[in-house]
Amino acid sequence: MKAGDEYINAPYTTPPYTRFESIFLKAFKTAPLMQLPKLSLPKAEHVYELRSYEGHTEKIYRNKVHMFNEGGEVPLFKRLNFNAVFYAEVITGSHMPNLMYMTSFENMKDRDAHWKTFGDDNEWKTLSAKPEYQKNVSKADIILMKATAYSDY
Repeated sequence: MKAGDEYINAPYTTPPYTRFESIFLKAFKTAPLMQLPKLSLPKAEHVYELRSYEGHTEKIYRNKVHMFNEGGEVPLFKRLNFNAVFYAEVITGSHMPNLMYMTSFENMKDRDAHWKTFGDDNEWKTLSAKPEYQKNVSKADIILMKATAYSDY
């Protein structure tokens, strides 16, 4: 509680957020449990990346979920050591249909290097070039976050 005092007791003139939203998620079948990040640098350097991929329709959204599960995108992230915390379908939220996932990195340099490796990976190039997986995301939101003093990781 002491570490979170600035957040908890923020005055109305300087709130720590504009608004917040509640979202209910269901884990992907290929990643049914949340994973703790395996990071070694000091917590203050860690970067967490939350991605939300919206689909044009429910059917097209299901195609992107399929790409992660049956298509092999989740194992690809694992092979490339993206330190995923979770992968999930949004069951209730304001931007449906969509899925969300969170990856974690030692720092921004590590994050950028991972995404470059991902983009250059032959398995990703093959998967993303398949006709059945074309145009299955209508909007992608990317939120980069840092750990706070009172964060566990």
